[in-house]
Amino acid sequence: MKIQVTPLAEKRLKERLGSQPGTFKLFYDTVDCGCDGINVLLILDKPDTGDLHVDAGDLPVVVGNQHEIFYEEQLKLDADANTSTFKLSSDSQLYGQNILVRDTRGLQEFESAPASACEVRTRS
Repeated sequence: MKIQVTPLAEKRLKERLGSQPGTFKLFYDTVDCGCDGINVLLILDKPDTGDLHVDAGDLPVVVGNQHEIFYEEQLKLDADANTSTFKLSSDSQLYGQNILVRDTRGLQEFESAPASACEVRTRS
C-alpha cells in the first residue's frame, strides 16, 4: 500500500509527532462510531503486532493487517488548510475529509483492551 502525502499534510503530521518518537496508524474504527465506522490516524508509541508498513515517504505509517482490506493500494492524504483535519482519498473514492489525528502515545500501557478511537481520553 502507498499513500501520497501532500506537503501540507506531511508538515502537519510531523508537527504532531514533535520531538517524540511515534508511528502513525491508519485505522478504520467501527466501535461506537455510528453505522459504518470512521477513518482515523492514530499516533502509537510503536506498531502493533501484525501491523503492515505503508509507503508514505518520510513518515512512519502502518495499517493493521485486518484493516488493509478497507483501503485501495494507492491513496492520497491531504490536510485541510483551515482546520486540523485531513482528507484521505483515492482515484475512485473519498475515504473521509474530516479525519482526525489521535495521539495515543503513553496511553497503551494503561489499557487492557483496545478502545474505540472515537472515545475522548485524557492523559493522567
